Amino acid sequence: MKKVLVFILSLLALACAAQTPESVLDRCVASIKGKGTVSANYAISSTSQGGGSGTIVMSGSKFRILSPALKCWYDGATLWTYSSATGEVNVTKPTATELASVSPYATAQNYKSTYKISKYSASGSTYVVKLVPKRRSQVTQVLLTANTSTNRISKVVISTKSSGTTTISISNYHNNASSTASTFKFDKSQVPAGTQVVDLR
Repeated sequence: MKKVLVFILSLLALACAAQTPESVLDRCVASIKGKGTVSANYAISSTSQGGGSGTIVMSGSKFRILSPALKCWYDGATLWTYSSATGEVNVTKPTATELASVSPYATAQNYKSTYKISKYSASGSTYVVKLVPKRRSQVTQVLLTANTSTNRISKVVISTKSSGTTTISISNYHNNASSTASTFKFDKSQVPAGTQVVDLR
């Protein structure tokens, strides 16, 4: 019995040692990529632009966000963004920073090429990773909060030089949601009739 306990404790020690910030982020990204289409509740607040809540649908790098104040569609190449504040749809080829400002998984997916881990902390199943840009950027830091029991990101806090802080919170995940290619492309029926579409590509 004593040998069995020692063996179990050794395995637990190895598991804890393997719990690196890199492995946590990798598992969080894999949890979305490996579950087909995932839907969840989405809330965003910004010190410069206010906030709102709605739903998000994610499939790999693609996503769709629908809320009263903000609607976004990203098909992996093109981003359509509708803001109730401007009353128009902007069409862009987004940078990593622009994607990170609306998608909770964009930063995690690109952290190896864009960011470096400067700090992390763990408390129970909650893991917080602080990322800073490798190169000059409008973003000064990103805090990612992940649940290591579910391998899901629950919060992203993005600090920028010009726009203050944006907080994105994700909850109530559902796996294997239905989607088609059109799910991640601009749907004019979701915005007021006559809304101007501005192509900035």
